[in-house]
Amino acid sequence: MGLIVQKFGGTSVGSVERILNVAARVKSETDQGNQVVVVVSAMGKSTDQLVNLAKEISATPNKRDMDMLLSTGEQVTISLLSMALNEQNLPAVSFTGWQAGIVTEPVHGNARITTINSESVKNQLADGKVVIVAGFQGITEDGEITTLGRGGSDTTAVALAAALNADKCDIYTDVTGVFTTDPRYVKSARKLQSVSYDEMLELANLGAGVLHPRAVEFAKNYQVKLEVRSSMEREEGTVIEEEASMEQNLVVRGVAFEDEITKVSVLGLANSLTSLSTIFTTLAENHLNVDIIVQSTTEAETANLAFSIKTQDLMETLNVLENSKDVLNYEQLDAENKLAKVSIVGSGMISNPGVAAKMFEVLAKNEIQIKMVSTSEIKVSAVVEEKHMLKAVEVLHQAFGLSADSQ
Repeated sequence: MGLIVQKFGGTSVGSVERILNVAARVKSETDQGNQVVVVVSAMGKSTDQLVNLAKEISATPNKRDMDMLLSTGEQVTISLLSMALNEQNLPAVSFTGWQAGIVTEPVHGNARITTINSESVKNQLADGKVVIVAGFQGITEDGEITTLGRGGSDTTAVALAAALNADKCDIYTDVTGVFTTDPRYVKSARKLQSVSYDEMLELANLGAGVLHPRAVEFAKNYQVKLEVRSSMEREEGTVIEEEASMEQNLVVRGVAFEDEITKVSVLGLANSLTSLSTIFTTLAENHLNVDIIVQSTTEAETANLAFSIKTQDLMETLNVLENSKDVLNYEQLDAENKLAKVSIVGSGMISNPGVAAKMFEVLAKNEIQIKMVSTSEIKVSAVVEEKHMLKAVEVLHQAFGLSADSQ
């Protein structure tokens, strides 16, 4: 007997019919003698509908109240799935995140899991029940309900798999696995048999929506066997593991992209040793995530600093910087929006020089201007105008031999 954690996203549970399909997938695992824990998201677009309801009342709703509101979405799904399984004479019990023992840091809207007290889940499994857990939510030590941010159900599933020492964690989605890029936008994208934890972490952080970055971190840190699979198609998915097999000796394994990026420039910054640390500490204390950073020094012994953020965080970022202007000691702020980030990822890049040069050459040939650049051992990211994003993805996908017709 094995212990399997299954996670089903919003599309997979978007209707009663699809919930019944999920129940059938769960039953097929229990029929093989496995214990099963199921983590589910809210049905379809219900989270978006809840957000829209809040916006009808307040343009800037209280984050605590938003967590109270959004956490109700998953509770609908766990209840219905439990009913569906019990109707099939398969004993099941539904748990909210806090009933499942998921404890988080005291941050509303984007909390991180700190511990999982899994005794209640283990006791129900020992009684022969399927345990259905609401993803995306937890509770603080002080009893405050929190949510884990968009995609947080992935993190719930992998964290539970780690806490329970599960044999496997299957992430069921509306795609059949991890592709070389998003197949909804690039028709020649193809499914990968396997991806390393490090590659998947980069892809997830860079905009590939198939897995949440924190979920991949948990999987890597606790060596959780992970597979991304289709909830509708009965076929093998993509395995996420420590060392992925090098399919066709691909140097670049995938192209990720993300829109709604804004470049913020801090001009005339005092060129002191502590300027950078003060600015980014201030932003971090306000839970604002900064991505690509570029600094240049001027002749007047001042520095200009530029960094990229998600456009949705722009107003809050500008407010934080303006409110701290006296402390940060800069002259002017500037922002450029309608940008996007396009990235190439592959562990083979470590031992193959010239990959970045090829990327820049391909973009230049297609008259796509690069605004900012960031690199690591296994990825290169370029910020470009949003209107050129999909063209950049397509030409890079083709140039690095990732298209199905190039194999």
